Parts: sequence; structure tokens; C-alpha cells
Amino acid sequence: MNIGLFFGSFNPVHTGHLIIASHILNETDLKKIWIIISPLNPFKTDNSLLDENARFELVKAAIENDKRFVASDVEFQLSKPSFTINTLNYLKENYSENKFSIIMGSDSFQNLHLWNNFESIIGENKILIYRRPGYEVENRINAEIEILNAPLLNISSTEIRKLIKQGKSIRYLVPEKVREEIEKNQYYRR
Repeated sequence: MNIGLFFGSFNPVHTGHLIIASHILNETDLKKIWIIISPLNPFKTDNSLLDENARFELVKAAIENDKRFVASDVEFQLSKPSFTINTLNYLKENYSENKFSIIMGSDSFQNLHLWNNFESIIGENKILIYRRPGYEVENRINAEIEILNAPLLNISSTEIRKLIKQGKSIRYLVPEKVREEIEKNQYYRR
């Protein structure tokens, strides 16, 4: 099965993430997208990172009735920080019947050459890139890529966390079940 791997902190998952994922499923030969929650991104030092299990539960709530998506906590069992190459090696070893493609924004693709063992990542995986404003796709690393023009919303997890701290509404920025869980558990208030 062709599976897209959508990596991220998802701190929290929001409507923009889901629109991108849905668009990519509609426009490619992928059968499913695994949303892989990264417990600790080696490039981020953000101290507002919600507990990994809570973020996993929020992603599960966001995609609850959509069988096209799978929330994955695979990186929780791997060494931290989360290096994509380690996750890919684990997935290939344990799910060898599947073909994996990596989903990323053009902003992340610009920095892919800085990733741990990026040569293996691009040597063994197709990269599905959705355009982000201000980040042109320049394939200087000779990766197998497909560029997609996914509909983008100007929503960020950082802005959502800021609104929560200010006691403002995040309705419509996140799926309703995610909003309910965030409010019930008082996430991001501190």
C-alpha cells in the first residue's frame, strides 16, 4: 500500500494540517496518510510543547471518523530527539509490505540537507512537497519529488497556543473535538 508520512509536532493539530493531508490524498496515488507525532523535534527548542501522549490523543480526536488517516505514535518508542531516518528504518523493517512517501512543506524541504542522514532519506523515499508562501522548491539535493499546490490556511499552532493563553476562541481553527479536548484538559493555558 502507498502510504504518506506526515511528520510534525502537531502542537496542536489544526484544520490547516488536515486540509493539506486531505488534498494530498485526493491528488496522489496514496491510499492512507499516517500522521506521525514527533515527541521531540531536533530543530525546535519550543518549551510550550504539550506532552506527546496528549498531542497524540488530539490527533486521534481530529481524525476519529476518517479511515484515510492513521494517528501514529511510532516515534514515542524510538530514541529522542526524533530523527526521521530512524523512524523510516523502523517502518521499513516492521511494515515492509508498504511503500512510504514523505509529506513536507517547501519550507522544510529547503532544510532537508541539514537532516540527519538526509542522503538515505532521499535515496529511498519520494518526497511530496506542498508549497508554502515565500519558499520556492529548489531541488539542489536531487531528491525524487512531487510538488503539490495544496490549499493553505494562514493558521499556525503557535498562534492557536497564543489565543488559548489569552482566553480567546480557537473555534474553527481546530476540529471541534480537538477544541473540546483542549478546553476540557486546560491545555496550553500555562
